[in-house]
Amino acid sequence: MKTTKFLALGLAAAIATISSSAMADGGEDLFKKKCGSCHSVKAGEHKIGPSLAGVIGRAAGTAEGYGKYQAMKGASFSWDDAKMDAWITDQKAFLKDNEGVVGAQKTAMSAKIKKPEERAAIIEYLKASHD
Repeated sequence: MKTTKFLALGLAAAIATISSSAMADGGEDLFKKKCGSCHSVKAGEHKIGPSLAGVIGRAAGTAEGYGKYQAMKGASFSWDDAKMDAWITDQKAFLKDNEGVVGAQKTAMSAKIKKPEERAAIIEYLKASHD
């Protein structure tokens, strides 16, 4: 949990220094490059991974029409900025740190976004993308 709190503070600092709309604009390109081959931001348009339309604020593992969940099947949390930041930083660490609230300790996702400013931009883009 210390890692999650640390990452959340870093994310908050990054967000405070860059405007949300500028981050969302840059986040679209980053999303397409780093996430777009497996995910879509169009509701109901699933690829290898679930659609991320409206993901921030949504209960984990509940993208309508997507049934291939591993780690998030039966998860008991909703996605917020801090959880998404921790997830896209390192999925295995996220699963270990959140054992008991995730569905399993296995995921097919392996993309890691190392730079905090890139994670912040992608998250702002996800928040701005409602289909």
